[in-house]
Amino acid sequence: MLIMKRQGSGTLRTLLLLLGLSVLCSVALGTRRGDASLDHRNHRHRHPGHLSLHRHRQRTGKEGQVLHRSKRGWVWNQFFVIEEYTGPDPVLVGRLHSDVDSGNGNIKYILSGEGAGTIFVIDDKTGNIHATKTLDREEQAQYTLTAQAVARDTNKPLEPPSEFIVKVQDINDNPPEFLHGPYYARVPEMSNVGTSVMQVTATDADDPTYGNSARLVYSILQGQPYFSVEPQTGIIRTALPNMDREARQEYDVVIQAKDMGGHMGGLSGTTEVKITLTDVNDNPPKFPQSVYSMSVSEDKVPGEEVGRLKAKDPDLGDNGMVNYRIIEGDGIGLFELTTDSETREAVIKLKKKVDYETKRAYTLRVEGSNPHIDPQFIAWGPYKDEATIKISVEDADEPPVFLASSYTFEVEENAPQGTMVGRVHAKDTDVANSPVSYMIPLYTDIEKFFSVAEDGMITTTRPLDRETQPWHNISVSAIEIGGHHQDTKVRVNIKVKDVNDNPPEFATNNEVFMCETVAPGKVIETVSAVDKDVMAHRQYFTYKLAAEVAHNINFTVKDNRDGTASIYVLRKGFSRLTQDVYYLPVEINDNGFPPLTSTNTLTIRVCSCNKDTILSCNVEPYVLPAGLSTGALIAILACIVILLAIVVLFVALRRQKKEPLIVFEEEDIRENIITYDDEGGGEEDTEAFDIATLQNPDGANGFLPRKDIKPELQFPIRPGIGRSAANSVDVDDFIKTRIGEADSDPTAPPYDSIQIYGYEGRGSLAGSLSSLESVTTESDLDYDYLQSWGPRFRKLADLYGTKDCSINDGDDGDDS
Repeated sequence: MLIMKRQGSGTLRTLLLLLGLSVLCSVALGTRRGDASLDHRNHRHRHPGHLSLHRHRQRTGKEGQVLHRSKRGWVWNQFFVIEEYTGPDPVLVGRLHSDVDSGNGNIKYILSGEGAGTIFVIDDKTGNIHATKTLDREEQAQYTLTAQAVARDTNKPLEPPSEFIVKVQDINDNPPEFLHGPYYARVPEMSNVGTSVMQVTATDADDPTYGNSARLVYSILQGQPYFSVEPQTGIIRTALPNMDREARQEYDVVIQAKDMGGHMGGLSGTTEVKITLTDVNDNPPKFPQSVYSMSVSEDKVPGEEVGRLKAKDPDLGDNGMVNYRIIEGDGIGLFELTTDSETREAVIKLKKKVDYETKRAYTLRVEGSNPHIDPQFIAWGPYKDEATIKISVEDADEPPVFLASSYTFEVEENAPQGTMVGRVHAKDTDVANSPVSYMIPLYTDIEKFFSVAEDGMITTTRPLDRETQPWHNISVSAIEIGGHHQDTKVRVNIKVKDVNDNPPEFATNNEVFMCETVAPGKVIETVSAVDKDVMAHRQYFTYKLAAEVAHNINFTVKDNRDGTASIYVLRKGFSRLTQDVYYLPVEINDNGFPPLTSTNTLTIRVCSCNKDTILSCNVEPYVLPAGLSTGALIAILACIVILLAIVVLFVALRRQKKEPLIVFEEEDIRENIITYDDEGGGEEDTEAFDIATLQNPDGANGFLPRKDIKPELQFPIRPGIGRSAANSVDVDDFIKTRIGEADSDPTAPPYDSIQIYGYEGRGSLAGSLSSLESVTTESDLDYDYLQSWGPRFRKLADLYGTKDCSINDGDDGDDS
């Protein structure tokens, strides 16, 4: 198809010869079979022809009229290039030609736009456009280019630029793809045939508007005969009825999508679909057994578990939930049924105690049913099952049982020891019917007021006092003799009955205050009485003066016959200076059975009054000390005395303490004593103790000042003795010399300052631990071997060898 464009006087005539008539036919017949792409590849090598167009064309009509074609602008058609061309030569896209081109080569054609110079090149002389690279429609479907004719020598435009489009023609080079695979789908079990499961969709990157490259057809490769797929839509549906989840739950289905309408030569892609059957309530519950046997001991308490059973339901979740209930049986009142929330088991529990001696077996009928039933499968019912439970009661050694749950007895107070209070009775309910013994637990009768006999009779062990404890609440234990020492306790409440054994007495012991100016016949006090015993109905107290004061001239008592009595004054002229206190004995009778009488003394104090206001009654007021109490003051003084004594003792000790007697001018000998645990290093050891320090030649040649006294007379040390001590290695002689000097020194204090050294003395049985003493012992050891021990022991070897020789020489001299 060729179309022209005119603009003014200058006209660019471009000729486009499409790539062969076969290409045009394939465009027009876009629905041809899939091998059209092969024809496209063959047509790429055909060269377009050349057409010339004039500005205007005349046409003669039917009636001889001349028809003039109207002028219009050029409309460039689209160029087409087949994608994925892999031939050795560039593909000719089209040709440009201008009317002003006379063929002498003065015109140059220029191409610009997308891909110009890289993908598309133009022959500037002939105007032929070629594609130099393989094109992919899926990367870019079309390119927009601009063509222009210019003078070759001046590059001046001969015509305005014109724009055209090069479209990449599609071929089937992309297989279908499932972008969202793999897929997961769920469908209820027992679904009808044709139930939609899900829809899968594949995409094809090829051009859907051209040919069948993007026309997809779906098929199922794996999953028959359970599922099928619609070829055009990709909808997966069930293909078999009554697919049971309990038989098989998951299915792996493979779906294929193929382009070219599914014909041969088309490309395909696959995806996996995992289909899971969801559960529905299509199975009723079922007990594995029709009869269950259980047992319970008669000593079990209510609430304890007897046994369990469970109905199996292969369904899941709520569909497999089972509710249980007891529907009938002779043990409905003694047993109850609950459901374990975790295991979904029916739990049989004891509701009331069972008795082996009364009944030894029970039967229950239990039903298990689904609470959630699917109406779609209700015809498959019934969704319930029943089972029988046989429960046997086992005998147990039970403790004795009291005939009453509690006992209440009465006993009079002051009853003698051994008085019978009441009897409790318990029996063994077991078949053996063993005898029973009784005892009172100590913690319920700590003071042991009661005892119980073997027949259950409770007696007192001492008289009881109601006023001290009106009720005694104890427990009695019954123990089966010869059994497993199981006991049963019962509560026993013992009431102590009252006996009139307490005389009455004044309710209060307050003093009565009376003014000196009181008038005769005046009531100065109204008294009342109390009785620890229980007052009987219509029982009251009577009052009168004691017999010894029956003719009292100062006061009298009048019984008011209501349990009280009034105290009257008989005279006037009382004076607290003459007598400030009067004591009035009053006799009170409780009129009980037997009647008891007591005499109580009423204290009447005479007071100084101002009219009716009492001023003073000569009573020592109870004054609280404003400061500390006497005991506190005594304690404080004792502490002060103790502190003073401690201070005085401390000062006395300080005065008696003495400082060291001798102060050397340079240093104290004791400062040179070094204690260490390693062996001496011989003559190279400069830190060991030096014997010359003990000899103290400096102290021997001068006066040693004392710290405690100022010496008045000094006796110089004999030089000869000092030198002898200095040259001697006998510590014993040295110490004796120092002791003699100290004893003869009149300036010495009354105590010695001799330092204590580790010398045991000549007469010690233990001997000396010092190696210095070894030179004076009669040892048979030969120390010459020390010479071979090296320079560290040379001094020690010389010391022992030399001294031994000198000692031997001395002995020889004495012998001579």
